[in-house]
Amino acid sequence: MDTGSTAITLRPMRLEDVAQVHAVDQLSFALPWSERSFRFELNENPNSLLWVAEVKDENGASRVVGMIVVWIIVDEAHVGTIAVHPDYRRLHVGQKLLAQSLLAAMERGAVQSLLEVRRGNLGAQAMYLRFGYEVVGERPHYYQDNKEDALLMTLSPLDEVKLRAFLGSSTGMIEV
Repeated sequence: MDTGSTAITLRPMRLEDVAQVHAVDQLSFALPWSERSFRFELNENPNSLLWVAEVKDENGASRVVGMIVVWIIVDEAHVGTIAVHPDYRRLHVGQKLLAQSLLAAMERGAVQSLLEVRRGNLGAQAMYLRFGYEVVGERPHYYQDNKEDALLMTLSPLDEVKLRAFLGSSTGMIEV
Protein backbone atom coordinates (compact mmCIF):
# COMPACT_ATOMS: atom_id res chain seq x y z
CA MET A 1 0.00 0.00 0.00
CA ASP A 2 1.40 3.41 -0.98
CA THR A 3 0.71 5.47 2.11
CA GLY A 4 3.44 8.05 1.61
CA SER A 5 1.33 10.28 -0.65
CA THR A 6 -1.97 9.71 1.15
CA ALA A 7 -3.56 12.80 2.66
CA ILE A 8 -4.11 12.28 6.38
CA THR A 9 -6.49 14.55 8.27
CA LEU A 10 -6.48 15.09 12.03
CA ARG A 11 -9.79 15.92 13.67
CA PRO A 12 -11.66 15.44 16.95
CA MET A 13 -13.05 11.93 17.37
CA ARG A 14 -16.78 11.45 16.83
CA LEU A 15 -19.11 8.75 18.08
CA GLU A 16 -19.36 7.19 14.63
CA ASP A 17 -15.55 6.64 14.71
CA VAL A 18 -15.65 4.31 17.71
CA ALA A 19 -15.81 1.00 15.82
CA GLN A 20 -12.83 1.96 13.63
CA VAL A 21 -10.91 3.39 16.59
CA HIS A 22 -11.48 0.16 18.49
CA ALA A 23 -10.24 -1.85 15.49
CA VAL A 24 -6.99 0.19 15.40
CA ASP A 25 -6.64 -0.30 19.16
CA GLN A 26 -7.08 -4.07 18.81
CA LEU A 27 -4.38 -4.20 16.12
CA SER A 28 -2.04 -2.20 18.35
CA PHE A 29 -2.33 -3.54 21.88
CA ALA A 30 -2.51 -6.82 23.77
CA LEU A 31 -4.99 -5.12 26.14
CA PRO A 32 -7.15 -2.90 23.92
CA TRP A 33 -9.79 -0.59 25.31
CA SER A 34 -13.43 -1.59 24.84
CA GLU A 35 -15.72 0.32 22.51
CA ARG A 36 -17.66 1.23 25.66
CA SER A 37 -14.55 2.93 27.09
CA PHE A 38 -14.15 5.12 24.01
CA ARG A 39 -17.87 5.99 24.11
CA PHE A 40 -17.53 6.93 27.79
CA GLU A 41 -14.60 9.24 27.02
CA LEU A 42 -16.55 10.89 24.20
CA ASN A 43 -19.89 11.25 25.93
CA GLU A 44 -19.28 11.38 29.65
CA ASN A 45 -15.76 12.61 30.44
CA PRO A 46 -15.53 16.37 29.98
CA ASN A 47 -11.79 16.18 30.71
CA SER A 48 -11.03 14.00 27.67
CA LEU A 49 -9.56 15.14 24.40
CA LEU A 50 -9.95 12.55 21.65
CA TRP A 51 -8.44 12.93 18.19
CA VAL A 52 -8.27 10.69 15.14
CA ALA A 53 -6.16 10.57 11.99
CA GLU A 54 -8.15 9.60 8.93
CA VAL A 55 -7.58 8.95 5.25
CA LYS A 56 -10.07 8.92 2.41
CA ASP A 57 -10.09 6.13 -0.16
CA GLU A 58 -10.51 6.63 -3.91
CA ASN A 59 -14.31 6.71 -3.41
CA GLY A 60 -14.10 9.38 -0.72
CA ALA A 61 -14.91 7.02 2.16
CA SER A 62 -13.09 7.85 5.40
CA ARG A 63 -10.94 5.37 7.31
CA VAL A 64 -9.53 5.98 10.79
CA VAL A 65 -5.82 5.10 10.86
CA GLY A 66 -4.83 6.51 14.24
CA MET A 67 -6.21 7.83 17.50
CA ILE A 68 -5.25 9.41 20.80
CA VAL A 69 -7.00 9.97 24.11
CA VAL A 70 -5.65 12.64 26.46
CA TRP A 71 -7.07 13.49 29.87
CA ILE A 72 -6.78 17.00 31.27
CA ILE A 73 -6.00 16.68 34.99
CA VAL A 74 -5.64 20.15 36.51
CA ASP A 75 -2.71 21.55 34.42
CA GLU A 76 -1.50 18.22 33.06
CA ALA A 77 -2.19 16.44 29.77
CA HIS A 78 -2.13 12.72 30.58
CA VAL A 79 -1.83 10.58 27.46
CA GLY A 80 -4.24 7.70 28.10
CA THR A 81 -3.67 5.90 24.82
CA ILE A 82 -2.32 6.48 21.34
CA ALA A 83 -2.29 4.02 18.45
CA VAL A 84 -1.66 3.98 14.71
CA HIS A 85 -2.81 1.29 12.27
CA PRO A 86 0.16 -0.93 11.34
CA ASP A 87 -0.06 0.12 7.66
CA TYR A 88 0.44 3.78 8.64
CA ARG A 89 3.24 3.51 11.17
CA ARG A 90 6.57 5.28 10.55
CA LEU A 91 4.75 8.04 8.64
CA HIS A 92 4.69 10.45 11.61
CA VAL A 93 0.97 9.90 12.19
CA GLY A 94 1.51 9.26 15.92
CA GLN A 95 3.74 12.33 16.13
CA LYS A 96 1.06 14.49 14.54
CA LEU A 97 -1.67 13.11 16.81
CA LEU A 98 0.45 13.72 19.89
CA ALA A 99 1.40 17.26 18.85
CA GLN A 100 -2.18 18.20 17.93
CA SER A 101 -3.66 16.80 21.12
CA LEU A 102 -1.04 18.54 23.29
CA LEU A 103 -1.78 21.84 21.55
CA ALA A 104 -5.48 21.28 22.25
CA ALA A 105 -4.59 20.45 25.86
CA MET A 106 -2.67 23.72 26.15
CA GLU A 107 -5.83 25.56 25.09
CA ARG A 108 -7.51 23.88 28.07
CA GLY A 109 -4.79 25.01 30.48
CA ALA A 110 -2.27 22.16 30.36
CA VAL A 111 1.35 23.18 30.92
CA GLN A 112 2.91 19.70 31.13
CA SER A 113 2.27 16.13 29.99
CA LEU A 114 2.56 12.68 31.55
CA LEU A 115 2.33 9.19 30.09
CA GLU A 116 3.19 5.57 30.73
CA VAL A 117 4.88 3.45 28.07
CA ARG A 118 5.91 -0.20 28.04
CA ARG A 119 9.58 -0.66 28.85
CA GLY A 120 9.88 -2.76 25.68
CA ASN A 121 8.13 -0.30 23.34
CA LEU A 122 11.30 1.33 22.03
CA GLY A 123 9.61 2.89 19.00
CA ALA A 124 7.12 4.82 21.14
CA GLN A 125 9.84 5.79 23.58
CA ALA A 126 11.95 7.21 20.73
CA MET A 127 9.02 9.36 19.60
CA TYR A 128 8.41 10.64 23.12
CA LEU A 129 12.09 11.44 23.58
CA ARG A 130 12.02 13.49 20.35
CA PHE A 131 9.24 15.56 21.93
CA GLY A 132 11.41 16.11 24.98
CA TYR A 133 9.71 13.70 27.37
CA GLU A 134 11.99 12.42 30.10
CA VAL A 135 11.81 9.17 32.03
CA VAL A 136 11.04 10.13 35.63
CA GLY A 137 10.12 6.77 37.12
CA GLU A 138 8.66 3.36 36.53
CA ARG A 139 5.57 1.46 37.45
CA PRO A 140 6.67 -2.15 38.13
CA HIS A 141 4.47 -4.90 36.65
CA TYR A 142 2.05 -2.26 35.33
CA TYR A 143 0.72 -4.17 32.31
CA GLN A 144 -1.65 -6.98 33.23
CA ASP A 145 -1.07 -9.18 30.17
CA ASN A 146 2.61 -9.90 30.85
CA LYS A 147 3.46 -7.87 33.99
CA GLU A 148 5.83 -5.67 31.96
CA ASP A 149 7.02 -2.51 33.66
CA ALA A 150 5.84 0.90 32.50
CA LEU A 151 8.18 3.83 32.22
CA LEU A 152 6.67 7.05 33.52
CA MET A 153 7.57 9.96 31.24
CA THR A 154 6.90 13.66 31.60
CA LEU A 155 7.20 16.67 29.32
CA SER A 156 7.42 20.02 31.03
CA PRO A 157 6.77 22.66 29.98
CA LEU A 158 4.63 22.19 26.89
CA ASP A 159 6.09 24.36 24.13
CA GLU A 160 3.63 25.60 21.51
CA VAL A 161 6.35 26.47 18.98
CA LYS A 162 7.96 23.04 19.23
CA LEU A 163 4.59 21.26 19.04
CA ARG A 164 3.60 23.24 15.93
CA ALA A 165 6.94 22.27 14.37
CA PHE A 166 6.03 18.59 14.83
CA LEU A 167 2.83 19.25 12.93
CA GLY A 168 4.80 20.83 10.09
CA SER A 169 7.20 17.96 9.42
CA SER A 170 6.02 14.75 7.79
CA THR A 171 6.64 12.25 5.06
CA GLY A 172 3.04 12.42 3.85
CA MET A 173 0.48 15.16 3.67
CA ILE A 174 -1.29 15.85 6.96
CA GLU A 175 -4.02 18.40 7.45
CA VAL A 176 -5.58 19.60 10.67
